[in-house]
Amino acid sequence: MISQSASPGSPRINDLPLGERPREKLVSLGPAALSNAELMALFISTGTKGRSAIDIGRDLLMKYGTMGALGSLPVSELAREHGIGIAKASKLAAAFELGTRVAREQIIEVTLDCPERIHELFGPQMRHLPQEQVICVTVDTRLHHQSTTIVSVGSVSESSAHPREILRPVITRGAYGFILIHNHPSGDPSPSRADHSVTKRLADAAALMQVEFVDHLIIGKPSPGRPPYFSFREAGCIS
Repeated sequence: MISQSASPGSPRINDLPLGERPREKLVSLGPAALSNAELMALFISTGTKGRSAIDIGRDLLMKYGTMGALGSLPVSELAREHGIGIAKASKLAAAFELGTRVAREQIIEVTLDCPERIHELFGPQMRHLPQEQVICVTVDTRLHHQSTTIVSVGSVSESSAHPREILRPVITRGAYGFILIHNHPSGDPSPSRADHSVTKRLADAAALMQVEFVDHLIIGKPSPGRPPYFSFREAGCIS
């Protein structure tokens, strides 16, 4: 049962009108009718003195900004938040992971033939990661998603990925081609000298192995006057 201590300005969920309680609201109107804080309250379950489960969810969203940023937190860090703890953090992490897996299943029928579409599908998962992560996405002849492999996870500022490690899932899965994607935790997707060097070496290796190097995308964060990603193919660096 979702319940917590009452306090002025923060009524217990059980004291709310039936139509405003998250669980009853979900049953009668569907999950889309709930706010992000209300959805989180269903997993947080109980509040603390003076704060309802909805308050805790709302405070977390205010602190981290977005569901994506919150979902990228390690369980140990989320558990340290006031009113959460390891049990609630585990429930929230499981919910975020289920959402990610559903999103991956929906990728299967999408043709990954342009950087906008690639960013649309992978950007939300990667733009809030606290560390740089490199993934290799393999595709079939129709440029439909086959698999996603994490190649490396680096520090906040850098990550290394050898062309051999990037191409390993492409070769072992007998894929037609692949897309390389990595994020810049700083939010600026501008490529570094190392990014250009890796892309050039990878293009040469892909040509030698006769596999299609579809694109290399760097995922950043949306900002006024700055694109949220950089595409090496769009920039003419991959032919």
